[in-house]
Amino acid sequence: MSLYIKIGEHFTINKITTGFLIALLSAGAIYLDWFGFVSPLINTILGILTLYYLLQSDKKVWFWSGFWIGALWFWWISVSFKNYGFPWAIPIGVFLTALVYGLIFWAMAWLSEWIEKKINLPQLFFKSLLLLLISYLHPFAFDWFKPELMFTNSYLGVEKWQFALILLSISLSLYYQKLYWLGLLILAYPYSQKWQEATPLDTHGIVLSHSMTNVEDKWNPQLQPHHIDVVFDKIERAIREHKRIIVFPESVFAFFLNTQPQLMTELQALSNEITIVIGALYWDGKVNRNSTYIFQKGRFQVANKAVLVPFGEYNPLPKWLGDIINNLFFDGAPDYVASHEVTDYTIDGVTYRNAICFEATSKELYQGNPKNMIVISNNGWVTPSIEPTEQKILLQFYSKKYGTTIFHAVNMSPSYIIYHGKVIQ
Repeated sequence: MSLYIKIGEHFTINKITTGFLIALLSAGAIYLDWFGFVSPLINTILGILTLYYLLQSDKKVWFWSGFWIGALWFWWISVSFKNYGFPWAIPIGVFLTALVYGLIFWAMAWLSEWIEKKINLPQLFFKSLLLLLISYLHPFAFDWFKPELMFTNSYLGVEKWQFALILLSISLSLYYQKLYWLGLLILAYPYSQKWQEATPLDTHGIVLSHSMTNVEDKWNPQLQPHHIDVVFDKIERAIREHKRIIVFPESVFAFFLNTQPQLMTELQALSNEITIVIGALYWDGKVNRNSTYIFQKGRFQVANKAVLVPFGEYNPLPKWLGDIINNLFFDGAPDYVASHEVTDYTIDGVTYRNAICFEATSKELYQGNPKNMIVISNNGWVTPSIEPTEQKILLQFYSKKYGTTIFHAVNMSPSYIIYHGKVIQ
């Protein structure tokens, strides 16, 4: 009976709605951006309020906060089921995603309460520490949950030490019940970025191609001739406009381009007039790869994807369970194979880090602080949804942290450039 009572205590209207409101505050910056509204002041307030209410809540509210955060931030993950013919699985996927984050948050709060009893350390300080570290936790190799993202387009910085200061300021304010501790937030202001003089970015010679091809049409063999014609039309237009580089989205050619000698020859010929960066599949005779082809000066280079999408391109589960999932949802299709290392390539004396969609939002791609990165994406699998907006905010986050200028060509959402953390359409 006592077990039922304890479980029931988690399902009170008060706990559920409080958790929902905290999650709604945490996702506010994402959804406002989705609707085309970005305000540093509002985003700063939303982020501070999220942490202020979360840190003083008990583990029941933490469970529901995590649950609703999982739902509000990542419901779009399950949208891809419709492209595999399983639309009925979407609500199940959303629920399971939410449950995973609910349990993670509950465990964090439970551990904090347990430590407070054992060593008399106020639990809100340990909760702050866990929130600082949670971005290193990647459920099923998925690493998009970073609480710092709330402050990407705000008056506060996104570095770990700045987030630590934000948490410390709020924790001290709650512990001493004195709002003046929030004054420490001034130290989290990104002074160095504001003082840094940004040289003007010359984008005149670069074309970031944009397309709106849904998944069904993209992978329809009968439409391949049309897709090829569209690509060549855009290349020829860019040449007439005297552009230097044209970048196409991920898998704009939804086939193994290196097995099409005529196409390869035509692209190599055109690359004498313009550099062509294009997404397509690559087959080396043994494995499938998701790749970027770089054609320039009559030659070509292939840069393979280094960080694959969990479940979308490879299965992070144990092999026996992964085989069941692949057979059930993906008709037994083999996983893609990742490159062992990231690839850099040079165009007109400028070095670019290669990144394909998901991997551009991974810390691994920013090793060595690349100055420039060309990203190609296909967001058709998860649109319509907030995913393109969340992806953009993540790229802004990394651009701010590492000083990387990002050129992003996208299918099914707008293409853009990110320079010093700011989006240039």
